Amino acid sequence: MIGILSAIIMAFVANTSTNPKSHSFPWFLFGLGLAFLFRLAFGLCSEIWFIDQQQIYLIGLKFYCTGQWPYFGADVAPHIQLPGALQGLVVGGPLYLCPIPEAPYVLLNLLSFTGLCLFAWYCSKRLPQFPKWILYTWLLTAPWVMAWSTNIDNDSYVIFGSCLFFIGFLETIPALSLQWLPATAANFLMGFGLFWNAQFHMSYVILFPFVLVSVYFQWKSLGAKSLSPLVAFLMGCLATGAFILPTLEKYGLAQGSGGAGNAIAFNPGNFLSFFTVLFRFLSLAACEIPRFIGAHTTDRIEFLRENWWLAPFAAIAGVLGIVQTLALWVGWFQKNHPQKDWPALKLLAFLTFLLIYMSFLFAIKVPAAHTYYLTLPIAMLYGFYVYSPWVSKKWFLTTAKILLACNILFHAGLALHNLPVKSLYKNRDLFVKAISEKNYHLLGERRPNTLY
Repeated sequence: MIGILSAIIMAFVANTSTNPKSHSFPWFLFGLGLAFLFRLAFGLCSEIWFIDQQQIYLIGLKFYCTGQWPYFGADVAPHIQLPGALQGLVVGGPLYLCPIPEAPYVLLNLLSFTGLCLFAWYCSKRLPQFPKWILYTWLLTAPWVMAWSTNIDNDSYVIFGSCLFFIGFLETIPALSLQWLPATAANFLMGFGLFWNAQFHMSYVILFPFVLVSVYFQWKSLGAKSLSPLVAFLMGCLATGAFILPTLEKYGLAQGSGGAGNAIAFNPGNFLSFFTVLFRFLSLAACEIPRFIGAHTTDRIEFLRENWWLAPFAAIAGVLGIVQTLALWVGWFQKNHPQKDWPALKLLAFLTFLLIYMSFLFAIKVPAAHTYYLTLPIAMLYGFYVYSPWVSKKWFLTTAKILLACNILFHAGLALHNLPVKSLYKNRDLFVKAISEKNYHLLGERRPNTLY
């Protein structure tokens, strides 16, 4: 129901303005409200019983039940745990305000929704001719965004930090800046986003090269005047990094790092993953359907057999998703582009991909796409630039409407499928009992050898 209403409202705002003085602005806000409810409902219907999601919920639940400061967050691998309290605070904190199982989902969706809306608004400033209804709807409902920003998992929280970080980063690069933010504000956002993400996913380390590039260009253009923005960057780092300091104070630098150094190792086996990483990076901005309905072909066929009415929407969205990925690949070679900053933007996208690829040569894990999900804002912005020469074409607008409608209906159906078998409503009473009795052990146990 919410998915259908979201599709209707987003279609209605196709010709509306985000100008507060416009008569259509209230309808735009109404559409955004429905989009938020749709995302929240989808998150509540998503997987929570798988060990990774359960462990993240347990970190916050343990904080709520025991009152112990959550010195560490997600478990990256055996004997590797992210330092910092933010993971426990964002999951457990809402339970203090409203002790019901859904409370952490509400905060997560408020955070991700806010970050994505801000980034959509920023994209609309960069591409004023691009229909806002496409920008907002796609950024809020794309498969990767829905799967990794609405459900309780450590990855889900990075999109908030990433949107802030990359807005700040883009505003510090002369060839890409809109001059929209003062240098101090842009640097503060970078610092804030950097140490926000540092407490949710190990992939935050790939943000450091962006910081170095930003510092280089700022020093080159501002000279000694860049010291003030640098101070703002450090203040942003402190705003979120302060939640790591108690961990370092209690455990020291060696143990307080959570064994992060163990995640770095030369891995030549990932050398041949060049095209795998390339197309997975591009798919972050595409309608990638198959991976979210099953890990294997047999699982996907079984899902479509059980939900036969979803098959047409899944098929159309899936095929268009493949076309999107190919278009993003071929689109890099466009020469006559209406945006003057296109050469700089596509170079940024390529270097981002190259950075991801190179980083996996020194990572203990294989290049799974969710491990570089934090770069989704760059992939999305690149995609909008690729499509921008076509936005006045009738065929493009028609295709966009079909894709968005099929994508939203697919996710509405996926939520209904997951509701009784994967969501917390499979056994909500267990969550309620653990919260009311303040006994997190009722829900499960933290992994062995974890520091919190």
